Amino acid sequence: MAEWRRPCAGVPVRAGRLDCRSRAENSGASLSARLKRPHLGKSERDVKNAPRTRSTPLADIIRIEHIARYDGQPVTLQGWLQLKTGKGKLQFLRVRDGTGVIQAVIFQGSVTPELLEAAKRLPLESSLVVTGVVKADPRAPGIPGGYELGVTDLQVVQESAEYPIGPKEHGVEFLMDNRHLWLRSNRQWAILRVRATIIKAMRDWLDDNGFILVDTPILTPSAAEGTTTLFQTDFHGEPAFLAQTGQLYNEANIFAVGKTYCFGPTFRAEKSKTRRHLQEFWMVEPEIAFCKLEDLLEIEEQYVSYIVQITLAERANELKLLERDTTALAKVIAPFPRISYDDAVAMINAAAARGVTVPPNDEPLPAIAWGDDFGAPAETFVASQFDRPVFVHHYPSAIKAFYMEPEPGRAEVCRSADLLAPEGYGEIIGGSERMSDPDVLLAAIDRHGLPRQAYAWYIDLRRYGSAPHSGFGLGVERTVAWICGLDHIRETIAFPRMLNRLNP
Repeated sequence: MAEWRRPCAGVPVRAGRLDCRSRAENSGASLSARLKRPHLGKSERDVKNAPRTRSTPLADIIRIEHIARYDGQPVTLQGWLQLKTGKGKLQFLRVRDGTGVIQAVIFQGSVTPELLEAAKRLPLESSLVVTGVVKADPRAPGIPGGYELGVTDLQVVQESAEYPIGPKEHGVEFLMDNRHLWLRSNRQWAILRVRATIIKAMRDWLDDNGFILVDTPILTPSAAEGTTTLFQTDFHGEPAFLAQTGQLYNEANIFAVGKTYCFGPTFRAEKSKTRRHLQEFWMVEPEIAFCKLEDLLEIEEQYVSYIVQITLAERANELKLLERDTTALAKVIAPFPRISYDDAVAMINAAAARGVTVPPNDEPLPAIAWGDDFGAPAETFVASQFDRPVFVHHYPSAIKAFYMEPEPGRAEVCRSADLLAPEGYGEIIGGSERMSDPDVLLAAIDRHGLPRQAYAWYIDLRRYGSAPHSGFGLGVERTVAWICGLDHIRETIAFPRMLNRLNP
């Protein structure tokens, strides 16, 4: 029977066996050395036939984000050609690998003539394996920068077709149509990395503070945030809806685990084209048993402070690339100021009477009547009066969801609070104390014209060991937009779903 070897992706079957041997193995190199060599598989351009130097030292395969650890040492990088400049006997290749960008320098005296000529012809976004010696140079461009790679070997995994996104300016629609490629740009790369850190911080804080993750349904039989923004679908002959929130199910979960959260996509069919709205967005939703509104606000401010400060510490390079002024973010430390809805309305109307304008278009701040919800200009103005996020609390019950606990002695307002981010980013958290009395909840369901039967299980929660409880939802995309300093929410997620965009 032919000898059997563990298969490697992309390696052809030879003489009845799967051959995983590399050139290093064939030349008698040690196992540890062989494991350090990149395995490339077979591509449109066979890497075995790619131009090479006469002798290539074995080198660790590393990530660019760790380049500073290898000053003066030979290393191998796997990545893509982002930019190419140079002439004659000197070529500069800007190579990215998903963790950073480095300048790789090819000098005629260090490589074969064939390799130098191949480098000159390389199209942008070709996939490469580059080996060379790391050299510290404070002038060297890149991310994090300060180092360059003196190339001794270059293998082409695939020569790219002509890349449609060049260094020239492109319109937003063109870039959104090519979102699958636009993600490779430094700016979009930085946003994705900041987003990942924000999400990790969101979950870490909750996990470390005794919250239990419980997943909630995406398909639901009823509305949670109003019936006008529902995406409806068919569930085997019955109407079903894409989840607007996991909160109602979280309220069931707290009676099992005490403190819980869900994290996932939510859907709102809002006919809105503003820079703050997506049709599909991600939200983290904590819920806490035996928690009043005042306790909830303390949790929220500690939570947001942690997320911001962790992101500043871990993504300084990415925020610098985005040209984000982090001065305001550095002030995001609990406690946060609090202002009632009543006082906020008075503040807005006084400013409107003075002719105050608000960014981004210097529009006049409109006056509002008590009972109106805040639009973007009102939120921007209120937030601008403080140097960190601000809570606006005790909104009118009529403009909030049906399940929010009314204020004792003042039923026209509810025990709710929105957290407004500074710099014009608006609401990033909506939260409240929930109704705990079944009769009060039933009356609210009737008042909103909702079917009792659809909420029978939800009402049940108030009949079997009810207790005061509160929770909130924090939108990932608005938080990313705020921390990154983005003008539009479309850049906060890899593939945004907006009112007029479903592709790619």
